[in-house]
Amino acid sequence: MEKTKKIKNVFREGAISAEMIGKSIAAHQSKTQIGAHEIFLGQVRADVIEGKTVSGIEYSAHCDMANQILHDIREAAFEKFDLSCMHIYHSEGLVKTGEICLFVFVSSAHRLPAREALAFLVEEIKSKAPIFGKEIFEDETHQWKVNN
Repeated sequence: MEKTKKIKNVFREGAISAEMIGKSIAAHQSKTQIGAHEIFLGQVRADVIEGKTVSGIEYSAHCDMANQILHDIREAAFEKFDLSCMHIYHSEGLVKTGEICLFVFVSSAHRLPAREALAFLVEEIKSKAPIFGKEIFEDETHQWKVNN
């Protein structure tokens, strides 16, 4: 009988802290069969749109649905690439410009599977996960973000 993997909650309230990222990296030092890590950090940009500067993005999601889709993406990556482990975290709520909103961390015995898996994961997350961003401008107006 195949064991079903538990669906993880990838969402964290607010920005993803440097401390959390550092702890995640440090926790892998004892895993001596790993030879490569690849990390993607998505950061909120201070884009200027129609003369207005973005001061932050307020993220929302259909959490149950998003967690299921992200679980499926994660499992597809494990099937496709020779990975040791993987972590995905995404912000929910307000993230100010300059702060981290997406943290994807993959590990493998060798660099190529880690590199290829990371590119696959980020594209799949951006294109399939029902996560929405409302750009908040410095003048406190807002608009829904277009992913690119």
